[in-house]
Amino acid sequence: MNSSVKIMGIVNINGDSFFSGSRVASEGEFCARVEKLFAGGASVVDIGACSSRPGSTYPGVEEEWRRLEPALMLVRERFAGRQFSIDTFSSEIVRRAHGIIGPFIVNDITAGQSDERMLPLVAQLDLPYIAMHNQNPPHIAGCRIRKILRCRAGENVVENVLRFFRGFEKRAAKAGLNNWILDPGFGFGKDVEENLELLDRLDELNVFGREILAGISRKRMTYERQGRKPEDDETLAETRRLQNIAIKRGAAWIRCHDVATL
Repeated sequence: MNSSVKIMGIVNINGDSFFSGSRVASEGEFCARVEKLFAGGASVVDIGACSSRPGSTYPGVEEEWRRLEPALMLVRERFAGRQFSIDTFSSEIVRRAHGIIGPFIVNDITAGQSDERMLPLVAQLDLPYIAMHNQNPPHIAGCRIRKILRCRAGENVVENVLRFFRGFEKRAAKAGLNNWILDPGFGFGKDVEENLELLDRLDELNVFGREILAGISRKRMTYERQGRKPEDDETLAETRRLQNIAIKRGAAWIRCHDVATL
């Protein structure tokens, strides 16, 4: 793998993320997985307290924080100097997390659509931000969802992603957010064929002049057509093959479950 590519390792502190190998259920398991990810070559570890798999339901800010707070205390006590990201679309979670560990990368699967306070807060805190293409973002009670850009008749997946990020670029500029990474949202609201087309044309997203993050690891596009499961060894092999295509097409970040195998 290209040594200039940054690896984001995944640790999930919830019980229903789609890949069991990324889930931890205790402080000991959390620390062991974080240590393994960094030792395997991750430059950033992404902590997720809520699943975003198809059919999952957001449990609310307080439950998300109940899961996340102990992990952040461990980050502060045992992993000082390491870089982390937090997978959340709640500005309140960002505010509380920043109070414990200071700067981190915000990994928002809704690109600020679910919480209108997100982009201004991230800009105020001067945090790096990952904006993901997502046409059907979840809703946080009490926060107004901004207009969602949907596919137009005759528009293909790449055109839709380009249009989405032209809109996000304007929203980010209005909020004063300049430091953002583009995530095309593999697996979110796209079928396997659309995901593969998006992967093959990933370099077309370079028009925004932003680093691109590819989150392909063990998603349906790596196993569904072969009749396999996320946990299968063959799924890992296909994940690696598609990740290498993403890198050739310009991805600067790879978000993955199996860091040591890259």
